[in-house]
Amino acid sequence: MQPTENFSIPRRALDVEDFIDIVRRHKGWIFGPFLVTLVASVVGVYLWPDSYESVAVVKIVPQQVPQNMVQSSISNDLADRINSMATTVLSRNVLTTIINNFDLYKSERKRLPMEDVIDNLMRKSVKINPMMAGTGSHVVPAFTVQFSYPDRMLANKVVQDVVGRFIAENVSNRSTATTETTQFLKDQSEQAKKDLEALEDKLSHFRVQNNGRLPDQVDRNIQQMAGLQNRYQFLTGSKNRAEMEKLSLETNLRVEKGRKAELMRVAPQVAAVAATMKSDRMLEIEREIRNYEDALTVTRQRFTEAHPDVQTLKNRLEVAKQRKEQIQKEESENKTTTVAAVPPENRQLQMQVLDVDGNVQRLESASRAKDLEIADLDSQIKDVQTSINRLEGQINATPLGEQEYSDLLREREIAKQKYIELDSRLSTAEIAQDLENRGQGEKLELLDAASLPQTPTEPKRPMVIGIGAGLGLMLGVVIAAAREMKDTSLKNLKDVRAYTQMAILGSVPLLENDFVVRRRKRIAWLGWTTACLMAVVTMAGSVVYYYNYKV
Repeated sequence: MQPTENFSIPRRALDVEDFIDIVRRHKGWIFGPFLVTLVASVVGVYLWPDSYESVAVVKIVPQQVPQNMVQSSISNDLADRINSMATTVLSRNVLTTIINNFDLYKSERKRLPMEDVIDNLMRKSVKINPMMAGTGSHVVPAFTVQFSYPDRMLANKVVQDVVGRFIAENVSNRSTATTETTQFLKDQSEQAKKDLEALEDKLSHFRVQNNGRLPDQVDRNIQQMAGLQNRYQFLTGSKNRAEMEKLSLETNLRVEKGRKAELMRVAPQVAAVAATMKSDRMLEIEREIRNYEDALTVTRQRFTEAHPDVQTLKNRLEVAKQRKEQIQKEESENKTTTVAAVPPENRQLQMQVLDVDGNVQRLESASRAKDLEIADLDSQIKDVQTSINRLEGQINATPLGEQEYSDLLREREIAKQKYIELDSRLSTAEIAQDLENRGQGEKLELLDAASLPQTPTEPKRPMVIGIGAGLGLMLGVVIAAAREMKDTSLKNLKDVRAYTQMAILGSVPLLENDFVVRRRKRIAWLGWTTACLMAVVTMAGSVVYYYNYKV
């Protein structure tokens, strides 16, 4: 008989009967891990201390005054502000205070330092989660405060304390932020005002030192120069006309004086009568009238008819003329006899002498008025010439510090704009601070109070037991499959036919001692019964311990 070659034969496909046989052969390896993990899960989950979670919802109430009317000084994002407040509320010092106040984690504090208790237990138990509360159009921003602890009463108290600290921290933060913002803008505004005043003083000092030579005064000086030159020409022309008129008056005065002298030479008696015609009162009033006329002529050249001085002189002249008429009327009655005594042939000469004498007096008055007018024009011409010389000096002089003056103007404008902007921001910040002080700004309100948990949130016992039992069953199945893969013996007639390729005429069952078989079965049932009873007792004991000592 020749030796057969070693080669691997693929396993045949298994059917339902084969799987039933596998379970029957390896039932101990499948049920054993399942029972062990089940017991371990039940014992562990009931020895695991309960953890109760208290939850509170805090909503963020927006400010009562619309944002478009009063802009808030705090513009941070909601999540950023919640995180900032959470960082402060959940700081090491605050958590230490909470732990000491409520006497949390007694056993842990005995064997661990406070820093480890805070980092490993307290921080992990407190959770801050942003959320949106409400439905539809009534959704408001909010956040939840959660805390897990074995004592449900303490969990509730800790959540209340943390919520109170959040609300107080929000009020403190907003008040501090608005106050600091207002104070900062106030300091900046005062500094900007001082800078602006300093630049204004510097600019004013520069203008005083360089008055008339500043760049923005050149055009005005040129315009004033042109106006003064036109006035100078007008005054010069007026003076020339006045001098010509005076020459004409002097010429006429000489002619009239010559006529008067000729008439006086021809008719001396008429001259004597004419000399006695006017009394002292008449001469005085005529002198007064001439003075008023001369003064009125000069005043009219300087002022308009509506000027008070012109009106006053006109009134005085009118009064003087009325007095002259009164005096003439009185003297005419007294001189009737004298005039009647004059011969008729001399009356014509007398009237001519009187006319010539009146012309002489009128021309002398006009000449004196022209003298006053010429003197006034000379004074005005001198003043205009002085102003022209001064403006010529300013125009001809090179503008001093033009670049410095431009820099001062630009710096003054920048400082002014900065001050206006800061003052506007300060006003807005002060309104926002007043809004916060009145309690009408954004604030936190308790939407749902801290809950008092009735059932523990952890551990989830049914789920843990189910997962443990499932893992044990899977482990048993894996062990059974591994043992089945390792066992290459023929198990039944199907294996014999598949692997030997021989016809099976019959089969002889395995014959064993009945006593041995029964003994082995009794021992197996005893072992499994004992294991199950111990498992049940162990699981029942853990449940009893939990309900007697934990609840």
